[in-house]
Amino acid sequence: MTASRKRSRPASLQPGLRWRRIPGIMAKSGLGQDPQSTAAATVLKRAVELDSESRYPQALVCYQEGIDLLLQVLKGTKDNTKRCNLREKISKYMDRAENIKQHLEQEKEDGKYHKQIKIEENATGFSYESLFREYLNETVTEVWIEDPYIRHTHQLYNFLRFCELLIKRPCKVKTIHLLTSLDEGTEQVQQSRGLQEIEESLRSHGVLLEVRYSSSIHDREIRFNNGWMIKIGRGLDYFKKPQSRFSLGYCDFDLRPCHETTVDIFHKKHTKNI
Repeated sequence: MTASRKRSRPASLQPGLRWRRIPGIMAKSGLGQDPQSTAAATVLKRAVELDSESRYPQALVCYQEGIDLLLQVLKGTKDNTKRCNLREKISKYMDRAENIKQHLEQEKEDGKYHKQIKIEENATGFSYESLFREYLNETVTEVWIEDPYIRHTHQLYNFLRFCELLIKRPCKVKTIHLLTSLDEGTEQVQQSRGLQEIEESLRSHGVLLEVRYSSSIHDREIRFNNGWMIKIGRGLDYFKKPQSRFSLGYCDFDLRPCHETTVDIFHKKHTKNI
């Protein structure tokens, strides 16, 4: 998955010449040519590249991974001079990672956080659990879903599968709000019955499902009361039809090919009601 939108770099995160030189300084820090040292240098070089492109969420992940690798290198280093140089580099990377982490937290508070994921045609690995688990925790008690296409059988199953994710730990969801459009064709009865059965099933798990219909709904978005908002271009219906009932991906949706779509993730301090 790739994040494609750049951010403006706040003054507090300007890298400066000293920061830009860190990849070059790595060679002077005593890192050898062993696989672990090479991996650390590669990951941290990528972290600085992402940082310079203002792709902070991805940069933070790389910094954290690179720091862990450097700590392992430090454990296996006996030379005191090399150990001292490694500690200095680790400290600088940790400071940078902490600055980025604080910046991202501030973006969340200010409602400016934005991450974009591009799902390519036929890509796999994008089950609901893989896509949403990062944003679901014990603080999530209420969810709002706007999707005009919860109508046909496979779309009802998509919604059911998403609801199953919401009632698993660590979530403590008590209320789910669904705003969708009413099927005006022959499948209207099936749509109503399907949503009613999902409502009854959720109720048996202590979760209230509120369903509303709108003839003018076009947007597709999902909001959690912990501030996260996810907008998927195709809504929940981004999976392709399986090749057969006994093909890989029929049950495990991480193995199911996807339609091309874009996922935009925001963080808002307060979510609005539908």
